[in-house]
Amino acid sequence: MNENKKVALIIGAGDATGGAIARRFAREGYVACVTRRSLDKLQPLLEEIRSEGGEAHGFASDARREEQVAELVESIERDIGPIEVMVFNIGANVPCSILDETARKYFKIWEMACFAGFLTSQAVAKRMVTRARGTILFTGATAGLRGAAGFAAFAGAKHGIRALAQSMARELGPLNIHVAHVVVDGAIDTAFIRDSFPELYAKKDQDGILDPEHIADSYWFLHAQPRDAWTFELDLRPWIERW
Repeated sequence: MNENKKVALIIGAGDATGGAIARRFAREGYVACVTRRSLDKLQPLLEEIRSEGGEAHGFASDARREEQVAELVESIERDIGPIEVMVFNIGANVPCSILDETARKYFKIWEMACFAGFLTSQAVAKRMVTRARGTILFTGATAGLRGAAGFAAFAGAKHGIRALAQSMARELGPLNIHVAHVVVDGAIDTAFIRDSFPELYAKKDQDGILDPEHIADSYWFLHAQPRDAWTFELDLRPWIERW
């Protein structure tokens, strides 16, 4: 392990928010270690970071599998450098009426959006406490604050990840580990929103949907905060969003 390198591990580095966070930390000199279940889907992000002069490594890893999480953290810490920042950015928003929801899908959503957060953050926290430093950031949603019709499974998972973050912040803060939860409240500038909700996407010209690069700036802000003024929860929403 190269102690001079600082690693930012992004769990769930998708094409929007996760990728933007990885690029933001890479621009600050961090080695971006990014994960998805498919390595092929990470290639454009890796190439972009490297083209800008950054260092990036991609990993095909299923965050729901304890053995894969352990192998991921071990390999990064052994071969690349200490994990200074971990961002858990896996979502699983699949709307469904409670009358039609299945046990299998409900469990899968919880497993992806909550249980995986426990596995990854615990594995990284065990490394951070030995160095008495580190940042762990969780991507949350409005569903983590209140449920809505058709979102019982997603809300349950997001409530769970928020509770996990709160518990970890209270336990690990005194050990110099900054744990924070980011509530992303609003549509994000993604291909999915563009193709599925064109009327909503049209609000982009009014700054009415969230820019992933601006979300990423907030993650960097949280990591860079002095520990005498740490934020636990930060909510981000467009100025026209009703809340």
